[in-house]
Amino acid sequence: MSATPPLRSRPHWPAWTALVLAALAGVIGWWWMGRPVALPDAPSSRIACVSYAPYRRPGETPYDPSTFISPGRIDADLRALSQRFDCVRTYSQGQGLAAVPSIARRYGMQVLMGIWLGRDPAANAQEIARSIATASANADVLRGVVVGNEVLLRGELAPQTLAGYVRQVRAAIPAAVPVTYADVWEFWLRYPQMAQVVDYLTIHILPYWEDEPVPPEHAVRHVAQVYAQMQRAFPGKPVMIGETGWPSAGRPRRAARATVVNEARYLREFLSYAAKVDMPYNVIEAFDQPWKRVQEGTVGGYWGIFDVDARPKFPMTGPVVEEPRWWWGWIAGAAAALLFGLAGVARGTRAAGGMLLAGFASGAALAWQGRQMIYACRDLFEWGASIAACVAALATGFWLARGIVDRLAGRQAVASVPAWLSLGWLFALAWYDLLLVFDGRYRDFPLGLFALPCVGVALAGWLDPQPARPPLEHRLLAVLLPALGTLVVVQEVGLNLTAWLWLGLNLALAVPVLAAWWQAVRLDAQQA
Repeated sequence: MSATPPLRSRPHWPAWTALVLAALAGVIGWWWMGRPVALPDAPSSRIACVSYAPYRRPGETPYDPSTFISPGRIDADLRALSQRFDCVRTYSQGQGLAAVPSIARRYGMQVLMGIWLGRDPAANAQEIARSIATASANADVLRGVVVGNEVLLRGELAPQTLAGYVRQVRAAIPAAVPVTYADVWEFWLRYPQMAQVVDYLTIHILPYWEDEPVPPEHAVRHVAQVYAQMQRAFPGKPVMIGETGWPSAGRPRRAARATVVNEARYLREFLSYAAKVDMPYNVIEAFDQPWKRVQEGTVGGYWGIFDVDARPKFPMTGPVVEEPRWWWGWIAGAAAALLFGLAGVARGTRAAGGMLLAGFASGAALAWQGRQMIYACRDLFEWGASIAACVAALATGFWLARGIVDRLAGRQAVASVPAWLSLGWLFALAWYDLLLVFDGRYRDFPLGLFALPCVGVALAGWLDPQPARPPLEHRLLAVLLPALGTLVVVQEVGLNLTAWLWLGLNLALAVPVLAAWWQAVRLDAQQA
């Protein structure tokens, strides 16, 4: 049996190129976030109507019976909103919101008064009784009464039961106040009989949440097409858009990206369209709602025109900046570059240079993840778990960077990755892949977190000329990762750039294991 020929080391220039590109990605990515984006101006800073929910403080939620919003808080909100809006839409009468119409009168505002309906008949009866009293006392400020919101979409009431509630309210409130029901536009087409019991249709058109998400550049056109379709389907019946808007943060859905720039673009373009066709509408929503993140993930909490502190998220004219504090990404990159660089000084000039590049890329990536955490984390547990994961990623990146630059500087024979470290990140990535594939509608893509171990393992694997045979569990996970990453891309029908980047991280972590496995199989065959 002949001896196995020694394996030649691979060239170093691809690894150097990857380090330079990773650092450049950190520089350009954060600059891109901070550049002013030119957008068409809105026709006016005033908006006809906006959804108003006051649940902005930590822990506040409409699902907590003990939550109560004081008249003083409602007064302060409506006083501020009256400077920009002619009307507010509410969704229920409980928890202090029955005071909205009387307070709105002080500021010359009108109200689309909501009645919240669900499965509980007793709760529905109580809500309707309260609403009838409020409507009778404030008919002069009511633009309409909305009996139920998306209750058919949620499957909580049958159409005939809902119609009975609508008739009950219609018979009990002043005739001058119109009565309607609100649901996504497809459910009006599914239950057209509901049009017979309302004075006008209130439809929801949310391009981001469509079954086939609509990118922002086509979103207003989609709204116009749906609005025209509904007018044709219900001739002679007025149609109002009761909810439309765009989220400013959260996961992308296909080509529909939740960003501040896209929210500003959509709202400005929609207001221009609505002004041209003289269409009644309501925008969702006035303030960001942190409690919605429990149900809808990060994106659920960021539909507001104002943030939780009542600050406008973007102007209605002029350029819009996605991240005004974009330079924090550069600062984080510089800090990590200093940390990594100090560790590389004793290893020589080439090693120090490599550590500086790896450090800047690592810091910029973790800053990206940190920005996502600010939007996504809801409590101390999520903050603690996310910070612990980032510390683990940074430690992994630092460990791998030292081995990589030592190899590049000719100080080490191999740049191998410890088996336990590789297994840990293989398992973590596979676990999150499964979540994205089977329960990914509301989940973010933690690109910044996994970039450090995935890119580091890929570079270390390239520089290792004779890796050890990977254990069985490594091989199984390495086969699973590309398949799951591909499924994520397929679910997004190839339109989601973030999904492609996620697939790239899966490949970066899996390919070195698969390559080592293939090399071991070849060596076994040669020796045999």
